[in-house]
Amino acid sequence: GAARLAAMTDLHGTLRRLEATVRARIAAGEAEASYVASLMRRGHGHVARKVGEEALELIIAAVEGEEPEIVAEAADLVFHLTILLSARGIDWDSIAEELERRAGTSGHAEKAARTA
Repeated sequence: GAARLAAMTDLHGTLRRLEATVRARIAAGEAEASYVASLMRRGHGHVARKVGEEALELIIAAVEGEEPEIVAEAADLVFHLTILLSARGIDWDSIAEELERRAGTSGHAEKAARTA
């Protein structure tokens, strides 16, 4: 409905706000008060493993769960991916640019170009 359309049209704004919050919490480094900072304290490898765990949880939900669970797990994955990207100095604009670069290209052709 209208709420879903409004959410879709503001996805970029939502990702920018999430990214800004994550970056601020990484910069503050207050592990006792911030989940993001507590993950970062454990290092990039820990954050990367957490992204993998969240991806697996999304896969399980996609196979066995209902829409609300899938949506929740996808949000968890995006949140943790934002932490990982931010920790490496990569922003969502870079991801959007890469997706735009690939737009209109066959997925098979794009994959072959990357592995060549």
